[in-house]
Amino acid sequence: MRIFRDRRDAGQQLADVVAARHAGSSDVVVLALPRGGVPVGYEIAARLGAPLDVLIVRKLGVPGHEELAMGAIASGDIRVVDQRLARLANVTREELERVVERERAELARRERLFRGDRDGVDVTGKTVILVDDGLATGATMLAAVKALRTRRPGRMVVAVPVAAPEACAAFRGQVDETICLLTPDHMRAVGLWYEDFEQTSDGEVRALLDRAPHGSSLVARAVGT
Repeated sequence: MRIFRDRRDAGQQLADVVAARHAGSSDVVVLALPRGGVPVGYEIAARLGAPLDVLIVRKLGVPGHEELAMGAIASGDIRVVDQRLARLANVTREELERVVERERAELARRERLFRGDRDGVDVTGKTVILVDDGLATGATMLAAVKALRTRRPGRMVVAVPVAAPEACAAFRGQVDETICLLTPDHMRAVGLWYEDFEQTSDGEVRALLDRAPHGSSLVARAVGT
């Protein structure tokens, strides 16, 4: 199986597939999950000449094993929790709420950081391509899908360079189209499929949003819960 050089390379390869299906469409918006999804989404938006925006989602990590997602939260007070995993990990209600509050604070910080004084792009009736740099459990993207649905898009597409097979399959029936370039049986972690998986900085996110086609702004709030 191939390994991506970095997120830019992954985005360019993913853009080839997305463009084959959506090039020429005038109603496409690309929404990336920061921070790592933004470099990938930028390449897709650049290829399509489509607006790039961000949808803020925060993973809820199991205490002591934060890389393992037991759920996620998103703008608009959206919460998705894998109750089965939380029980298996012996996470108490109090521990869960502490994780939620910590991640809410970070979500609010990122909203202020990336929003500035710009309004969110209107996705009503549009084809929205949701992008991240990979899916291990899919919990973060599931929260993004739930948040986005309240904004009444026309169609929803999940597009990622690499995903665990079960994570990719979980979105069939949840969205209109799913694009996963790689679905390794023994994925283990998203970063293992990149030669360079250095953390994307806030500064890089802001710079890419500033350079994005048609300008860009934060999709700050999902309407409703």
